[in-house]
Amino acid sequence: MQKFDHLTGVAAPLPTMNVDTDMIIPKDYLKTIKRTGLGVGLFANLRYREDGSENESFVLNRSAYRKAEILVVGDNFGCGSSREHAPWALLDFGIRCVISTSFADIFYNNCFKNGILPIRVTQAELDALMGDAEKGANATLSVDLAAQEIRRPDGGTIAFEMDPFRKHCLLNGLDDIGLTLEREGDITTFEQKLAVERPWA
Repeated sequence: MQKFDHLTGVAAPLPTMNVDTDMIIPKDYLKTIKRTGLGVGLFANLRYREDGSENESFVLNRSAYRKAEILVVGDNFGCGSSREHAPWALLDFGIRCVISTSFADIFYNNCFKNGILPIRVTQAELDALMGDAEKGANATLSVDLAAQEIRRPDGGTIAFEMDPFRKHCLLNGLDDIGLTLEREGDITTFEQKLAVERPWA
């Protein structure tokens, strides 16, 4: 998993509340278990018209936001089903950080397992960041995970809370497999001891 320590990038505003995982990545794109190639399906029902052409009014199709790495979104983002394809699609598009007042629990947990930083802020803070994001590519946000701080274009900062274990995993690029491999030496020692003590096992 790619490490997350510091990110400075364009933030796209998506103020819609209760964006569910089917809106993030429609069911038509769930036929694969690969984590790559799903960016094209991100918000597909909003990004594309029925004939497949781009809907130029959707935020990620606007020139200022085509390379956005941060999403500033409405309350209860990622609700709905538990599909892990949702963070996969965000990551494949290039989104590394999502900021909201609240997230659905399963989506929130899946973000950490895939190298995406979900940040919870207050409504007043979200309103301020949404205003920053609406200024387009000329107003980038900087997210410092180590300092647990969002730096705004005007120089102001917003502090955010983060679970220490999840912070450690993101800073070091550790998913569940990576965490297990950190104990590889202990696992090997245990297996060697078990082979001696219980050769029939």
